[in-house]
Amino acid sequence: MSSSLDPRINRLDLPAGTSEIHQELLDHWQNYEVFQQQKRGDQHVHVGAIHAPNPEMALILAKEQFGRREQCANLWVVRSQDVYATAYEDDDMFQHAFDKSYREGNGYKVRDTIESFKARLYELIDNGRHTPAAQPAPVTEAPLTPAPVPPAHVIVLPPGADNKPRKIILRK
Repeated sequence: MSSSLDPRINRLDLPAGTSEIHQELLDHWQNYEVFQQQKRGDQHVHVGAIHAPNPEMALILAKEQFGRREQCANLWVVRSQDVYATAYEDDDMFQHAFDKSYREGNGYKVRDTIESFKARLYELIDNGRHTPAAQPAPVTEAPLTPAPVPPAHVIVLPPGADNKPRKIILRK
């Protein structure tokens, strides 16, 4: 029997009749990263790494190593070689953009239009009107019948700077 690079295999003192395939599998144990979930619904957190011959054994060893000391609801094991990460040389992709003025409407030319629209909307709400002034009805030969008023949903907003109650009336 040839000696293994893994000291744990050398300590096993396997019988001489062990097949070469079995020995080869034992020689190539892999590293597994272990992620633990403390309570159901929590996120999984990396807690360490273990060395195992296959995923099933990795899960058993992870349970023994990381699942018996703290509360544990679930464990994940992932081969370390399957973890894909960014290179440290690519750290410029994580630089923050401190100038975020593009998110605000201050620099746009429509700011005055928006402010006048908001002022008019609040004026209508404060006066208890939910629509602009009615336009004169067009003259037709047939008499017009008034349209039924649809049901409305009222949304009450917090009072403004003038402490007047504000509400929005939505018609279906």
